[in-house]
Amino acid sequence: MKKLFLNIILVSYLFSIEINGNGTTGANFLEIDVGSAATAMGGAYVSVANDVSSAYWNPAGLGYINNKQTFFMYQPWIADISSMYAGYAMNYQDYGTIAFTMNYIGYGNEPVTTVSQPEGTGEFYSASEFAASVSFGKRLVDWFSFGITGKYISSSIWHMNASAAAIDFGVLVTTNFFSPTNQRSQGMKIGMSISNYGTRLRYDGIDLLTPIDPEPDEFGNYDNVEGIYKTSDWELPLIFRMGISVQPIYSQNFRSLISIDALHPNNNNESVNIGSEITYLIPGRISLSARAGYKGLFLKDSEYGLTYGGGIKFYLSDFSAFDIDYTFKSLGILGDIHLYTFKFSF
Repeated sequence: MKKLFLNIILVSYLFSIEINGNGTTGANFLEIDVGSAATAMGGAYVSVANDVSSAYWNPAGLGYINNKQTFFMYQPWIADISSMYAGYAMNYQDYGTIAFTMNYIGYGNEPVTTVSQPEGTGEFYSASEFAASVSFGKRLVDWFSFGITGKYISSSIWHMNASAAAIDFGVLVTTNFFSPTNQRSQGMKIGMSISNYGTRLRYDGIDLLTPIDPEPDEFGNYDNVEGIYKTSDWELPLIFRMGISVQPIYSQNFRSLISIDALHPNNNNESVNIGSEITYLIPGRISLSARAGYKGLFLKDSEYGLTYGGGIKFYLSDFSAFDIDYTFKSLGILGDIHLYTFKFSF
């Protein structure tokens, strides 16, 4: 009986320990939200994405592009880090939509310091990462689309670099539920995606070279044998997203959107993102949108929180439009973030 009691205490203790994978993945810039609209909605976008940024959130959303689009985002990040995302998509009516995107983050220049020169040697080093992607999305029927992304990922710091390859999958389903117009196209949408499933990163370069003496107690020609540090492999930040979105109001001049996403990453605990959008339209001329959301709900010790922003869309013709979007979000003790996104459809 005593042994059973001790086992129950041990099992209860093990289940009370919160286990996550913080600090166990590389290329974590792949987790930074893309696009002002998506970020303003707290990252609850897996069932909403329907433009070039779908290549990041859910490639199935590319199937909703009916023409050509260009997309550019600039995001001054914390600690003088800058993030940019650019993409171009083309729709082929009988085949689907193909998109080319680039996700880049630069960490700026830092002074090189040594033990003997703690104030700097006069040299500077830099670090950067990028992902180049090719995506494809297609609507098989009016209510179902799928997509896939293949990407090449590179990370470099001074004279070292690492690379990996990954793929993303996504599906998007449009239902008849909660449609304010009784039309399926305005009904509840369900989206799912898996991002960054791929190989591991391993750094290599001349900065890992070091002279060693394999026989320190003997004299000879072994004083400066060329050695190299062996680095570990790093998994990519694998993310599984599942979300739903509904449009409670859908009229000629006013529309509203509510979305919620559940996330399961391999380097943190599960969390929930929620978002909302209200749009006022003058058909064929202009539309104004206000957005708000909350990122990282139920995530312990999260520095995420409320996000908000807005956008304006100019209709240039029946087939072309220009979008400008802005987002503000706070990362708590890390500071505030501003996003600027420009999109041109033609």
